[in-house]
Amino acid sequence: MRRELRPADRPEGSTPPGNLPLELNLFVGRADELAELTRALEAARLVTVTGAGGVGKSRFAARAAALAAGYLGCDAVRRVDLAAVREPNLVEYALAAALELTDHTSRPQREVLLGHLGQRQLLLVIDGFEHLVDACASLVTELLGAAPDLRILAVGRRPLSVEGERIFPLAPLDTADAADLFADRAAALLPGFALDDGNRTDVVEVCERLDCLPLAVELAAGRLRALSPADLLGRLDDRFRLLTGGTRGALPRHHTLRTAIGWSHELCTAQERLLWARLSVFSGQFDLDAAEYICSGDGLHADAVLDVLSELIAQSVMIREEADSVVRYRMLDTVRAYGADWLEVSGDTARMRRRHRDWYMGLATWCELDWFSPRQAQVAAQIGAELPNLRVALEFCLTEPGETHLGQYLAGTLWFYWAGCGHLSEGRHWLERSVELDAETEDGDYARSRLKALWVLGYVAILQGDTVPALAALQECRDEADRIGDATAVAYAVHRRGCLALVTDDLPRAEEMLRTALAGYREIGELNSSVLMGQVELAMAVAFQGDLAAAVELCEDVRLVCEDHGERWTLAYALYVLAYAEWTKGDLVRARQLLRECLVIGDTFHDLLGTVLTIELLALVTVTEGDAGEAALLQGAAGRIWPSVGLPLFGSAHYNAPHERCASDARAILGDARFESFVAAGARLEPGEAVQRALGRDTASRPAVVPGPRTAHPAPETREPAASPTVQGGETTG
Repeated sequence: MRRELRPADRPEGSTPPGNLPLELNLFVGRADELAELTRALEAARLVTVTGAGGVGKSRFAARAAALAAGYLGCDAVRRVDLAAVREPNLVEYALAAALELTDHTSRPQREVLLGHLGQRQLLLVIDGFEHLVDACASLVTELLGAAPDLRILAVGRRPLSVEGERIFPLAPLDTADAADLFADRAAALLPGFALDDGNRTDVVEVCERLDCLPLAVELAAGRLRALSPADLLGRLDDRFRLLTGGTRGALPRHHTLRTAIGWSHELCTAQERLLWARLSVFSGQFDLDAAEYICSGDGLHADAVLDVLSELIAQSVMIREEADSVVRYRMLDTVRAYGADWLEVSGDTARMRRRHRDWYMGLATWCELDWFSPRQAQVAAQIGAELPNLRVALEFCLTEPGETHLGQYLAGTLWFYWAGCGHLSEGRHWLERSVELDAETEDGDYARSRLKALWVLGYVAILQGDTVPALAALQECRDEADRIGDATAVAYAVHRRGCLALVTDDLPRAEEMLRTALAGYREIGELNSSVLMGQVELAMAVAFQGDLAAAVELCEDVRLVCEDHGERWTLAYALYVLAYAEWTKGDLVRARQLLRECLVIGDTFHDLLGTVLTIELLALVTVTEGDAGEAALLQGAAGRIWPSVGLPLFGSAHYNAPHERCASDARAILGDARFESFVAAGARLEPGEAVQRALGRDTASRPAVVPGPRTAHPAPETREPAASPTVQGGETTG
């Protein structure tokens, strides 16, 4: 017998974790549809909510996902909004970002997604896919085939048309709910407004004339400051009569929303219509500074943008969103498309797209400078928030004649985000596209933009463990830089070649090239996070050759510079070397303190390489402290992360030495069977759980481990992790 599922039955607070948008105002009606969709998701692994623009699909699906995920036993619910994604080949990157999935390797993004989702119980909401239906249909089919516990709630104006899909058509609101929605939104503008005998008939008629489409109703309610419900009805009747020749009901429903948007557009002032059209160049969210720069001029002063924008918000044309005290704005895709049409008619699209590009070029340039400052974490968050607009700017540069060099510059300028914040794969996508295009000229700033893209491409490829393309890009960069006399590009190309020599164990060459690069940086006055990273890499090269004192001196110098400039990302790698030096001296307390700081920084920037190297060294410190089981568990956790980074420990004998020392010591203490069982327990940790474990937080909920038989002669320090439960025969014991 089918159990009845009603939203009201859900225990308070039982929604699994996820990234669903917060509801900023009252959700009205649809109780029966919510319960019905929950049952549909219980019966099918792919359900697609379809309906006309403005019918409320996104809001409904988000509410339904929050209610249904707990019923379905999902560990999490994740939403990806594809409305702002223009390119089919960026769908996978957008999904990875929504999943907070970081992968440093050169594996195809689809392969990464399939591996990540394979064993997870997840409800995935894919919203706004209709302009990318082929790419989405292919991806959804593969994901469902590879992940048996994955459920997908798709949201669009048409089905995906794939096997196993269950269609859930969403109708407009019923009349009573539409009137309630009108009243709620009107009361937000006119406190005290309520349905009564004097206005109810007019409000109901307005809603019915708008086919009870939620967006159309909200647009109408947004006009109530200037018009009464009766005035609204009269104006709507005039508009519809004009379009239908006076035949009531002759207007097709799928035209109703566009008609309602057009009517709202006609009621706007000239400045409001102008700003509406210009704001359509944005993709996703944007801030006021961007709107003032891009949209001002030629009839709209920058000082007036805020007031005009506020009016558009009041009329439900724009949406204001606030998170962490930061206010941003966005436009529903249907409304944006209408504005884009008017921008095209005005002949101003190309100019506005260039202004949009210019703003985000400037943003990237300032953020590159700010990366070497105390604002590093804020810069990472800002670029993450602006990524949809940066993608649009990159696409414009790489498809518009004469703009290639700007695309190369922008892709290269974002090196700190690609390399420092775990976005190597998407960075490589843009960098490779940019350098594959013919440059407009081989000299001047045009050539320098290409050189920057080349050395950043080489850097990204090295971090992904892809040696051949890295060498090719860096060699081309060096040759061209020598030809045009670009000392900056020469230094970066030599630096990255030295980095490649380091991870491939060619230590004398690594030391030589890194010293040459650092001398070049000093000569041209270059100082930033990348330059300091070169000094840390030199420290590693000399440490691996036996001169630990010189390595410590180099890293202490880096530490002072980082602290002076507020730099954190490179600092973590310097602390890693210093922690290793403390371990060699036997100061395990200090070594652990330094490594904890490393781990916090790496986790902040989603830097998997820094994170996994730190966990490996923490394991060595832990076994030296006498906790062999916990050390083996940390090695297992690191082992799970390495496939998302690349070749474990770069395949380097020198980077691998601490790992081998730890494994040997722990295995000798625990015995083979127990060692492997602790490693297996660590491998079951998600990366975030591994970080928390390594930091020593939440020790009461440490994962269960399965110790094998003890060795015949256990060492005195052999013990289970102090706060860890153990498992005997599959059952947890305290």
